[in-house]
Amino acid sequence: MPLSSHPALFAPGLDVAARSEAGAGEVVRAENQDNYLLIDGTGLAHFLKNQRACEQQIPGWPLGHARVAVLDGMGGHGRGREAAEAVVDGLLALPPCTSLHAMSEQLEVLHARLQQQFGTDGTDDKRPGTTLTMLELRAGQAAMLYHVGDSRLYEVQNGRVTPLTIDHVPATACAMAGMLDEGEWWQQVHGEHRSQISQAFILGNAFSNTAELSDPLYALSPLNLPPYLYHLPDRRVLELQAGAVYILASDGFWACAEPVAPILRWPALLESCHSASAMCDALFAGVELTPPLELYPDNLTAIVLRPCPGSETALPVAAA
Repeated sequence: MPLSSHPALFAPGLDVAARSEAGAGEVVRAENQDNYLLIDGTGLAHFLKNQRACEQQIPGWPLGHARVAVLDGMGGHGRGREAAEAVVDGLLALPPCTSLHAMSEQLEVLHARLQQQFGTDGTDDKRPGTTLTMLELRAGQAAMLYHVGDSRLYEVQNGRVTPLTIDHVPATACAMAGMLDEGEWWQQVHGEHRSQISQAFILGNAFSNTAELSDPLYALSPLNLPPYLYHLPDRRVLELQAGAVYILASDGFWACAEPVAPILRWPALLESCHSASAMCDALFAGVELTPPLELYPDNLTAIVLRPCPGSETALPVAAA
């Protein structure tokens, strides 16, 4: 069941909805360590705090600028929920970004600050981490993508589902080292489910040195990616296509022995839906249809974004 619903104005030409749950059906964890952030074109923000839906008005937010993000706290390292919440708090205070350079620079500063905060808080736990897949939606301009971890951004269009991000996992590190070809990489990342991760916000990265964890974040780009992944850098301008649907999601949606199978159902699930809110509900309803795929216990969070060209008024956003 949805936690709550918050009708609000988002941004002209965009229909957006979000939902987050501890699990689906019998596949439920004790704690929801996922999170999401929606900041609409008026500066009204929706997010989770202590696993409850909250909203906050951001003063001075420029009209028409928006931000959406999905986060998946690393439960295996402890304090996953707290890490995701801390990043959301940082994003609430982050000024609107108008360039890739500014966005990357400010998020690097946030990463370093939170790394220091969690590294010196007196606990004996390992340093926590969280994924961060974010779209900065500039009024009248192309969106900007920022991606860390193994949550994903997908495009659904004309019956096809296309991943627009690269998972930060050991298989990707092997591909960058020339040890995997495209088919082998695809099988290990999209054809199998593995719990390992090579980079997370706050945690740091194992790309620059696979033998140890390094503090800074490591941007994947054509400078270090194999040719078959050149087109998917972590930080890039992204033109949202009319008629397409964009889904930011945590890995609970494909955490099963056949992870491609539930993703391939998405076009059919969304086909009869005429709003982002209905599409978001359909994604969660689709999880209930996954037997015998048997999703592993995990949190599920999704943001659905539907460009609506020609719209002269802001469209509703539902957050749950």
